[in-house]
Amino acid sequence: MARPYPALRTTASLGTVAVLIAGAALGAAPAAAARPAAVAAAAPSLKFYDIPGSGGITLKGNVFTPAGTEPGDRHPLIVLPTSWGLPQVEYLAQAQQLADSGYVVVSYTSRGFWLSGGRIEVAGPPDLADASSVIDWALANTPSDPDRIGMGGVSYGAGISLLAAGHDKRIKAVVALSGWADLIGSIYSGRTQHLQAAALLGGLGLLTGRPSDELNQTLTDFLGSDLAKEQDMIAWGKKRSPATYLDEINANGAAIMMGNAWGDTIFPPNQYASFYDKLSGPKRLEFRPGDHATAEATGLLGLPNDTWTDAHRWFDRYLKGERNGIDQELPVQLKSRNDGGYEGYPDWKSVGAAKERISLGSTQKIYANADSGANGGITMLSNALDQFVKLPPLASIPLLPRTFAGVWQSEKYASEQHIRGTARLHTTVTSTKESGTFVAYLYDEGPLGLGKLVSNAPHTFHGQTPDRPFPVDLELFSTAYDVPAGHRLTLAIDTVDPLYIEHNPAGSQLTFSSPQADPSYVSVPLREK
Repeated sequence: MARPYPALRTTASLGTVAVLIAGAALGAAPAAAARPAAVAAAAPSLKFYDIPGSGGITLKGNVFTPAGTEPGDRHPLIVLPTSWGLPQVEYLAQAQQLADSGYVVVSYTSRGFWLSGGRIEVAGPPDLADASSVIDWALANTPSDPDRIGMGGVSYGAGISLLAAGHDKRIKAVVALSGWADLIGSIYSGRTQHLQAAALLGGLGLLTGRPSDELNQTLTDFLGSDLAKEQDMIAWGKKRSPATYLDEINANGAAIMMGNAWGDTIFPPNQYASFYDKLSGPKRLEFRPGDHATAEATGLLGLPNDTWTDAHRWFDRYLKGERNGIDQELPVQLKSRNDGGYEGYPDWKSVGAAKERISLGSTQKIYANADSGANGGITMLSNALDQFVKLPPLASIPLLPRTFAGVWQSEKYASEQHIRGTARLHTTVTSTKESGTFVAYLYDEGPLGLGKLVSNAPHTFHGQTPDRPFPVDLELFSTAYDVPAGHRLTLAIDTVDPLYIEHNPAGSQLTFSSPQADPSYVSVPLREK
């Protein structure tokens, strides 16, 4: 039988949240914050529970119940699994706001983390079974309506929620923020290990939880660049990718809202956009400036936040049936990194429908294994700086050493250019070795030669015949960026970036050419005027 901790009445102010988080970090039961009696009486009730998970483990959770609930009342239910490495108090501010508007909200610490039982399975089958077990428990122990069930969360909670929508038909609405649809396409895009992202997740898992043996082995193989285990790693990732279960998700028909940041260095936006296009039910896609989970962060503190406002509207529409207009808006909503308002599009393919092709005519040879100074920044920091103070990773284009970096430039633009969507590089590469890695960077270059990073992406190849040219097509990470008049776009390519693991043998050289029969270019997506 579930054992509740002492009931709490709370308005989930920032101070209360801080107290609860501190208490959870120390492994102590939270204490009630002092409140005037009149305020407390009007607030939803908050109780902490031990919730039975799958396989006999216990999940630490909490439940907000709307104020004034009487015996026999039934409210729509929202289940919120926690993000990677965070405890169950993560969603207190948002859960209370949802309860204020009539929802029962159950949050729980994902298995393997903090005081929840089990080991970290990375959204594997036990995590999906946990989600269904929590729903079962909520229906049996809270005044929840079995016909109005939603799931949501940030990062890890988003991934679990999307996966659960393909495995549990009771889920009618999902809000997945800063999550993934394709795990391999996120941290192994371009067949290149995203070093900082994987190391951050692995380290945080060790610090706050108990990784499974399978996770430990997968991380060892991944970070160790064990190509003999590559197919095993890909299969492991596919099992944990919502895109693998697209047919089941579409068949179950949950209304799905997804949101992400343009500069997410853990789950880049491309894979979300590709998945969104394939969804057949009610859907919405939102992209904003920032890095991983930074677009939602202020909302977790209870501050006004566009992402969470739309999340509430989405649940209200598809769990309460409210005609609030969100389903009448253009479903793809974008905000440029240069600020300004939101732009609406009918679908992802309409984003950046106009294309500019920048020719990469000159042949350039670079030596590998040296960082030219062009790079994608630091995970969780660089794109957050871009979000809050408009300071993306920078590079002095004239000072990039041409021995280690290829550089191609467009003409200067007479008017502002609005990049929207996914830039694509097509080129011909000749390597002196059978394996190699290069990273492409698209910069907004100003009059003084200072380049602001617009986008980047890595590419790794294996098994190529040395000194034999081969074509490469590479998608850069999707973005929305406005290039001022008088600036130009610059493509830089080098072979070393701290974000990624590189596979360049000692002494290797890469040549980028543009054969007459197959010219090299960058296709830049632009907003139609």
